[in-house]
Amino acid sequence: MKTHFNTFLFLALVFYSNTCISQRDTITLLFAGDIMQHMPQINSAYENGVYNYEPCFRYIKNEVGKADISIGNLEVPLAGKPYSGYPQFSAPDDIAFALKDAGFDVLVTANNHSCDKQAKGIKGTITILDSAKIQHTGIFSDITERENKYPLIIESKNFRFALLNYTYGTNGLAIPKPYVVNLIDTAQIIKDIEKARSLSPDMIIAFMHWGEEYKHLSNNNQKELAEFLIKQGVSLIIGAHSHVIQPMEKRYATNGMTNAAIVYSLGNFVSNQSQPNTDGGAMVRIKLIKDSIGTRIQNCTYSLVWVYKPVENNKRKYFILPAANYEKNSDLMETNNHLKLKTFLKNSRELLNSHNVGFNEYKF
Repeated sequence: MKTHFNTFLFLALVFYSNTCISQRDTITLLFAGDIMQHMPQINSAYENGVYNYEPCFRYIKNEVGKADISIGNLEVPLAGKPYSGYPQFSAPDDIAFALKDAGFDVLVTANNHSCDKQAKGIKGTITILDSAKIQHTGIFSDITERENKYPLIIESKNFRFALLNYTYGTNGLAIPKPYVVNLIDTAQIIKDIEKARSLSPDMIIAFMHWGEEYKHLSNNNQKELAEFLIKQGVSLIIGAHSHVIQPMEKRYATNGMTNAAIVYSLGNFVSNQSQPNTDGGAMVRIKLIKDSIGTRIQNCTYSLVWVYKPVENNKRKYFILPAANYEKNSDLMETNNHLKLKTFLKNSRELLNSHNVGFNEYKF
């Protein structure tokens, strides 16, 4: 009798174990910072009558592509010709298709440059991202489109996310009617989060365009807004706009599990800016787990990326590199550029090692 009971108990445990394993899902999200296009970048991409951005993303394509969902901040309107850089941008449509090819699934579009080219820029950006089959949110053709498509719902691997996106402003430019650019307005955000909850997501994510340019530490406004978002039920907060990296923070619930994470700024993913520490940024990788307990953050990591800008055939080129891979290997680049890369790594690590909570660096 005891033998039969032990056999039954063993089979029951195996069944229970297999059932629990089958009910456990994981997913990896990747976030990248400011994707910019200054005129030197646009000129660099021009080859034989077309704009070729493939070389720019060549060295990070595999990492972006292997994440289940990759999200970036498109900080440039796609308004067509004439192309222009700072202070009012317009980039070739080709950048959108290159981002799709590089592995980006979603782009956020609410930022201080959303209205640079007024209606033409907003309409063009929406049209081209739709054509490239990249999900996007932050700007809309009109209020009806916003009501129908916001918050953006992203689904992958048995997970369902609601993505929010807001900007502090549009550089003083009026938002052309009937177009909509999501501005940071706490009353509206509360309504949007209520709607997000009604759509039954596993998690709500907010991508915020906020803070002060070139400042490495978040200001009081960012901190207060982050606390507000977490209190309202947002679990992941990703920041942009400063063009330099700012600290990252894991939040723990009373049971010791991670219930929220904040990245105050990812810095630049690619740009031609020359201010200190604007020559790179961080890609953040968040792994989530979903089981009978619920959906929660399993781990948070970041990898530093740096923009290598050599001159080839009298033309400056732009390559986004996994910076740590070239820290001790200068074969790819000239001595002066290698020193710049190491300076970026040193400054970034000093900042993040001093201020990060629960985020560790990884290499790819």
